[in-house]
Amino acid sequence: MTETHSRRRIEVLADAPLIPAIVKLAGAAGITHYTLLPTLGGAGAHGRWHDDQLSGATAKVMLLAITSAEHAEDFIDRLAPLLESHHLMLLTSDVAVVRGRKFD
Repeated sequence: MTETHSRRRIEVLADAPLIPAIVKLAGAAGITHYTLLPTLGGAGAHGRWHDDQLSGATAKVMLLAITSAEHAEDFIDRLAPLLESHHLMLLTSDVAVVRGRKFD
């Protein structure tokens, strides 16, 4: 059987203009590998939203990263002050990965 390694999965949904700042916080926490995913729309505490492709004014992006527990906790601590003020959605979960060194 292939060996797996425990890591943390982090997902942050944010307004597109905030993504550079969030990526900077991730880097400061030691997270250097991530994926940015475009979103089409959804509904949350502030109602329905959709990506206005004409202006991009309501565009949201999902940052996805798999990292060590230590880097994940550091990132969460750095991001926490922005969660309420910038209406961010933050999800974390434990995952098992193959090639654990890739996600340190």
